[in-house]
Amino acid sequence: MSEKQSPLTDFRAAIRTIPDYPKPGILFRDITTLLADPIAFRAAVDALVAPYADQRIRHVAGIEARGFILGGALAHQLTAGFVPIRKKGKLPHETIRVSYDLEYGTDEIELHKDAIKPGERVLLTDDLIATGGTATGAIKLLRELGAEIVAACFVIDLPDLGGAQRIRDLGVDVRTLVSFEGH
Repeated sequence: MSEKQSPLTDFRAAIRTIPDYPKPGILFRDITTLLADPIAFRAAVDALVAPYADQRIRHVAGIEARGFILGGALAHQLTAGFVPIRKKGKLPHETIRVSYDLEYGTDEIELHKDAIKPGERVLLTDDLIATGGTATGAIKLLRELGAEIVAACFVIDLPDLGGAQRIRDLGVDVRTLVSFEGH
């Protein structure tokens, strides 16, 4: 994990914490406050794309839903296309699908079969990495299409849940901007 504070922004201070959501004992890390702050949002996008500016990224793949917001901005900065990874049943064309484990159960995500061509360089993004279930599922989908995954980047890491390490164990570099202890 690489954690970097922008000279313009303290990312930790720009993120709201909501106790006992979605269930008692959980501290929900909400990036909507960071997204609403134009300086913090710009600084976060700049910090996330900086290592990949010269990496010939073809697509940024964003995981539903906050990964769409970040992914669109990252793709724009990298002059790359954007590819959505969505929950089951939300994409209109032929898809591939994978089931994955969540902190609180299981779910499925999909990707259009024609979204990525073999060998294309992809940057994966979402707002937060917790257990890594969704991100590892996304990596499986991208690899099924032959993508070369350059890295996975997130605003927040919850290192106690081990998700970033699970992604690294798959041979994918991980970049985050801030980490919070606990879950």
